[in-house]
Amino acid sequence: MDMDMDVPMHDAVDQLTPTEGNAEAANDSIGDEVDEAFKDAHPSQGAVLDSGKGGNKGFELNSSNINQLDQWIEHLGKCEILSEDDVSKLCKMAVEVLQFEENVQPINVPVTICGDVHGQFHDLIELFKIGGPCPDTNYLFMGDYVDRGYYSVETVSYLVAMKVRYPHRITILRGNHESRQITQVYGFYDECLRKYGSANVWKMFTDLFDYFPITALVDNKIFCLHGGLSPMIETVDQVRELNRIQEVPHEGPMCDLLWSDPDDRGGWGISPRGAGFTFGQDISEQFNHTNDLSLVARAHQLVMEGYAWSHQQNVVTIFSAPNYCYRCGNQAAIMEVDENHNRQFLQYDPSVRPGEPTVSRKTPDYFL
Repeated sequence: MDMDMDVPMHDAVDQLTPTEGNAEAANDSIGDEVDEAFKDAHPSQGAVLDSGKGGNKGFELNSSNINQLDQWIEHLGKCEILSEDDVSKLCKMAVEVLQFEENVQPINVPVTICGDVHGQFHDLIELFKIGGPCPDTNYLFMGDYVDRGYYSVETVSYLVAMKVRYPHRITILRGNHESRQITQVYGFYDECLRKYGSANVWKMFTDLFDYFPITALVDNKIFCLHGGLSPMIETVDQVRELNRIQEVPHEGPMCDLLWSDPDDRGGWGISPRGAGFTFGQDISEQFNHTNDLSLVARAHQLVMEGYAWSHQQNVVTIFSAPNYCYRCGNQAAIMEVDENHNRQFLQYDPSVRPGEPTVSRKTPDYFL
């Protein structure tokens, strides 16, 4: 499997190479996202927000905070950032919601499952147009809301506000980019500095990321997560036992769930990303059989048609950032699962992006 080096968004053109013999499996990282990020990272691990539990009831919607959230959502819907004070209030509300969600968050059908969005705010709004507005449609997002795109702040603020406003209608999982280390390299940290003049908002959100669930289970049949499987996880129950309230570890089962990728080769392999593993069809078949699952749904990799099947339809990859990095020329997709577990993929092209570069729908040029 060929993997090219990844670079931060502000470092112009990097290299793009499809997986050997299969362009649909080209990696979202377009290379190794870990080594330098982990070497250079300095924030302390395990930092969390003050949850202010005051019992175990959590956040309760009332007319006052509903009105506040609706105002924020309307403001963010225009691609305008919230004030730093409002971000602080929003993150505290979100902790009160997310702290009571499970490592394996149960989801009922019908639900629309989405992959990476990576700060492409206008495409996120297009996603909601294609899939239907929330709360009329139930949504599950599988991580990677920030980095690379120009509007990571607006994108993650909007999704968190929607989560707090409609906590039973939208689920937001953690991706490998919802991390202190990775966001310092791939754009979100710099964007927060540029838009707010300090790292305060970056810290608020990265502290909040610790609370995001790491997987979800749709009707006990579809196991959803950002990355892939782990050699240390044989059962879904083992995921429930993990302590997720921490920075994404450099190794171990939580790291694997956010970083691993399916592969054409059998068994476990060393990941070219520098974190997680590759896993073959024998691994996914055994995991699905052991846990009585019909499918593993995941994101994490660029796929040119927006979705791609692996391992004889034991695994599906969903990628929801069209024309990724504003130059890859890929379509995006979301997967609708109805009450009878029928699956339908909705594909879409980039939305109009005011003031942003555009690339027509085409096979991307690969720079060797």
